[in-house]
Amino acid sequence: MDSEARTPTVQICRTCGGGAPIDVHFCPQCTRILTLGRHGDYFAFLGVPRKLNLDLVDLEQRFRTMSRQFHPDYFHNASLAERRASLEHSSYLNDAYRTLKHPIDRIEYLLSLESADRQSARGASGGQEVPASLLEEVFALNEELDEVRDLKSSGAPEEDWKSRLEQARKPIDEKQAQHEAELRELSTRWDALADDAAVSERRSVLEALRDRMLERNYISNLLAGIEKEMAQIL
Repeated sequence: MDSEARTPTVQICRTCGGGAPIDVHFCPQCTRILTLGRHGDYFAFLGVPRKLNLDLVDLEQRFRTMSRQFHPDYFHNASLAERRASLEHSSYLNDAYRTLKHPIDRIEYLLSLESADRQSARGASGGQEVPASLLEEVFALNEELDEVRDLKSSGAPEEDWKSRLEQARKPIDEKQAQHEAELRELSTRWDALADDAAVSERRSVLEALRDRMLERNYISNLLAGIEKEMAQIL
């Protein structure tokens, strides 16, 4: 993380005018809930490190505790500003928990915060260009699908083309398993570097994570297309 990301930032309580650290949810002076405002990120909001291997039991406990703290029922008789703040906090908390409890969503979110171009992996993966590392598998798959279609249309026995159709996706499944293993390894590397390593070391891991995520998302879309193709052929 860049040094400026660690600089403490003060937010102002609209009730008493006192100052509070950016990731504190209640004013230290008057104890009223603070406006959501500029609050850092999902990791900071939940009070967990910006890492990829999180303790999910701890994460859930934090979520449940904060859910009770921010629940609108506790602010039924509070001021309009406090009621609005409780709703904002509750909504943001739900988004943060939904994102951080899933490993892939967690990686995508980290990339949106940390990557060099500040572009999330999910947003960047919308293009149709085949990642270079998948060219061979995609080319072979398309050839096989064309042959299966020809067999089917020529009236070949079902067992002749159905087994080929099932075999056609195996290399893609294997590639997906490989990417899952690489993402786990890169996540561990990021966690080891996240606190104290040089920016260049962290950036290298982030770029590798981004590349694996682009490829993973392409593979997921490809497998979904195969399922659709299989349904049409069968």
